[in-house]
Amino acid sequence: QVQLVESGGGLVQAGGSLRLSCAASGATFVRYVMGWFRQAPGKEREFVAAIRWSAGTTYQADSVKGRFTISRGNAQNTVYLQMNSLKPEDTAVYYCAADPTESRWLMKLAPYDYEHWGRGTQVTVSS
Repeated sequence: QVQLVESGGGLVQAGGSLRLSCAASGATFVRYVMGWFRQAPGKEREFVAAIRWSAGTTYQADSVKGRFTISRGNAQNTVYLQMNSLKPEDTAVYYCAADPTESRWLMKLAPYDYEHWGRGTQVTVSS
């Protein structure tokens, strides 16, 4: 029943910005951990960022720290990934993920830590 729908991907030049959105439905997400992952062809799915919904606390991977920001929107059940200073190596399919267990949320860094997934949105950064 939980559904996650990503949007906002596209083609952008290096140094540009994009904001990805994840519209979540089918549950009350206040005690969830929401995450963003990305996956390029031939590579493993990589953790990008996570937010503990109840507290609004966030964590970002070192590769995107200082450039990407995960946040909750004013609308219910919406999470964003603001991506600035984009690099060609950021090119990937970006996935929204959700997990109902907020305990040990800082350890939710692997795909198997998340129960629900969106279908992804393509982000392409040109050089």
